[in-house]
Amino acid sequence: MSFSLNVKDELCRLPLGKNCCMLSELTALYRTSGSLSFHGLGRVQVQYRVENAALARRIFRLLRARMNITPRLHYVQHARLGGQRTCVLTIGDEDSQRLMLALHMIEQNEDGSIRYRRTAVRHPMTRQCCRRAYLRAAFLGSGTMTAPDKEYHFEISTTDQSLVKELSRLLDKSGLP
Repeated sequence: MSFSLNVKDELCRLPLGKNCCMLSELTALYRTSGSLSFHGLGRVQVQYRVENAALARRIFRLLRARMNITPRLHYVQHARLGGQRTCVLTIGDEDSQRLMLALHMIEQNEDGSIRYRRTAVRHPMTRQCCRRAYLRAAFLGSGTMTAPDKEYHFEISTTDQSLVKELSRLLDKSGLP
């Protein structure tokens, strides 16, 4: 097992933490590993796709503990990638709306109509515990790290420029160059 996978497995075993930290983790995990599927007539589903079973268990536990949501879990086998399995956690329509409201991805107007946002808008993360939870989850969702005994390298991959700015700001606030 690679050094990066060992670190991720260890991070996945950490206690869940406070409610605000759980929301920060769920937000970062959605932005790195999540997707939104529109099914017409206002129905949507949130899905988390991860390659690490320990991370799938952590997302499952976060959703159960913080939102009282039980996602459906299934695996997708990739024939072209050496038989690699991807864990897919799918959240139902009503639970997806509750999750998106909690993550500030949608707004509900006075008339009951819903407006979707492109990205989640969270509190400014003034608490250090929430910044740590967000950065930890971003690493779990799309990060890699080489062993310190080799040439050190830490990376979080994303094509979302707003996430790049958010991560840079949080790393600076945390005192990490």
